[in-house]
Amino acid sequence: MANVVHTLTDSRAEEREWALRCDMAAVFRIGARLGWNEHIGNHNSLMLPDEAEPRFLINPRGYLFQELRASDLIVCDLDGRVLKGKGELRKVAFHIHCRIHLANPNAACVVHVHPRWLTALSMIEGAEFSLSHHNSLLLNDRTVYDGEGDQPVHSNEEGDRIARLMGDKTIMVMRGHGVTVVGPTVHDAFDETYMAERTTMYQMTAMQTGMPLHKLPDAARRHHTGAWGEKLDARLHLDAWRRVLDREEPDYAT
Repeated sequence: MANVVHTLTDSRAEEREWALRCDMAAVFRIGARLGWNEHIGNHNSLMLPDEAEPRFLINPRGYLFQELRASDLIVCDLDGRVLKGKGELRKVAFHIHCRIHLANPNAACVVHVHPRWLTALSMIEGAEFSLSHHNSLLLNDRTVYDGEGDQPVHSNEEGDRIARLMGDKTIMVMRGHGVTVVGPTVHDAFDETYMAERTTMYQMTAMQTGMPLHKLPDAARRHHTGAWGEKLDARLHLDAWRRVLDREEPDYAT
């Protein structure tokens, strides 16, 4: 009887992992369509739930976002060892993702990308999100700016510094680098990244006019520090994209 229960439990765990793999693969494909990734770099990771030993899914080194499938993702432990799948864990991904996962249990999903508008904002001295768009009423209180990361992340010490600075925030604009967004689920982290990039696009476009930006009242801030999807339709948004991918790139879920 115990063996039967164990088999059923393993089967359910495998089904759950596969569903998460498909969500992650979808985010990679969406990121490719939106121009979020740099070269064959950038990486998204997800802690697998209810594991006896902490393990996470992540993209292996050397793949473009646009070619990744659910089955391509590797499973690693927090020491950076590959436990399942083929491929290598990129060192910079290890130092950023593992240290954030270790420091913040709420950061189950970590999205680290270099999208056009957020990366451009990161390159402007002292630039931050203005309080000019309705989205910023929610985004601004969830964001921290890293002004010290002047070199690539090549050590756990630097990863720990990033994790400490992130604290309980969900968005880190990394000066001269890109952006890291965390959330309790794939859809939370994905949708918050999407909204941050779009809102930055609006701000940067408005700044190009040379005219002053309108400022919304501080009293209108949302002051929400919980899951992004508690306020926006994050799951529905990812599901909508997955319907598009199911029609146009169905191999993502293989």
